Formats: sequence, structure tokens, C-alpha cells
Amino acid sequence: MAELNVQPKKNNSWWIWVLLLLILLGLLFFFLKGCNNKTGTGTKQDSTASNSTDGTSNKAIATTAPADSNQIDFNSPKANYQEITDTSISVRGNNNYSIYGLGEDILFDKDKSTLKGSAQTQLKMISASLAKRFKGANITVYGHTDSTGTASHNKQLGAERAEAVRNWFVKNGAIADQSIAVKSFGASNPVASNATPEGRQQNRSVAIVAAPAKPAGTK
Repeated sequence: MAELNVQPKKNNSWWIWVLLLLILLGLLFFFLKGCNNKTGTGTKQDSTASNSTDGTSNKAIATTAPADSNQIDFNSPKANYQEITDTSISVRGNNNYSIYGLGEDILFDKDKSTLKGSAQTQLKMISASLAKRFKGANITVYGHTDSTGTASHNKQLGAERAEAVRNWFVKNGAIADQSIAVKSFGASNPVASNATPEGRQQNRSVAIVAAPAKPAGTK
């Protein structure tokens, strides 16, 4: 009698398990992605406006400061702020920034960086204007000198004078320490000619530059 050679039937169902595994991995991927999207959603910044007593709108702001001091024109057109009544304070600027200027003779003795006691009046007036128009904005104090003396001395003097004004605003003007910076031009960025006494006097100054606060979410 012939002997029958019966082979057991091979199981070809392994690919079904592979397919199921791939499906499970795909479902797990989409599930984890959905969770990440939910947890990554940040709290929206409140941009609700509230009216202050002086009629100005205090919106939540994204403060901006001039990115590059080379972009600032210290001879910008003059501006008229009603609260600035002292004629020794100059106000200039445009839609991007405003510049409050004070001469060296108002703030300091010659070649000194200690604020005069008599400068309190002007600094308080500028501080009040900053609080009214630039609440929470970033501010930079720039020191300017004339060309008399060495470049290094003028640079140092400009820095010390700007720092003295900055410290006054932090201590007395309710400006946050991290919101106000200093920069010294020394004699490198004159607003007038250093060839005349009048020009040199104009160049010895401190300028407080404030960028307008923009509503949150704007660029």
C-alpha cells in the first residue's frame, strides 16, 4: 500500500497580526498628538481696554523699544505734550518713539555725573509724562557729550550721566528696573556742530527715549 505523506498546513495568518499592530500604533500616535495640542494651548493675553481717569486707554501692552539706536533720529520733529510746561525740556519724536531731552547744565555741573538737586523739577515732570503716555513701555537713557576731551573720557562721562538719570527714575519715577536701560554715545552722535560754543552746549545732554506701547498681539 502506498504511504501517504501528509504535511501540516502552514499558518499564513502572521501578517494579520502585523497589520493589527500597525493600526494600533497609528491610533496611539493620533491620540498622543491630540493630547499635546490640548496641553500646548497657552492662556491668551488679556487685551481688554480699561479707561483711566485722564481719558487715556490702558490696554494690555506688548512693549517695544527701538531695536537699534542707529534708527533713532535725535533731531526728530518737535512734539507738544501739554504736561511738559518747562521750556528746558525738549520733546521730539514720531510714531515709533518719543525723545525727552535735557541739557547738561540742567542736570549736572561741568564734567560731573552727580545730579543737581535743582534737576528734580524737570525729572519729575518727565516721569509724570512717561507714566501717562508710556506706562509699562521700555525706556532707554542716552548720554551725549561734546567733543572736548578724549573719546574714552566722553564715553565714560556719558555712561555715568545716563546711569544717574536711570537710577533716579527707578528710585523716584516708579519705573521698573528691568524696563529702563542706558547707552552712552559720548561725542560720537552730535546733534549740532562742535565747532561753536552753542553747538557744544546742545551736544551735552541726556535723552530719554520711550517707544509707544502697542496693543498685545500687534507687531
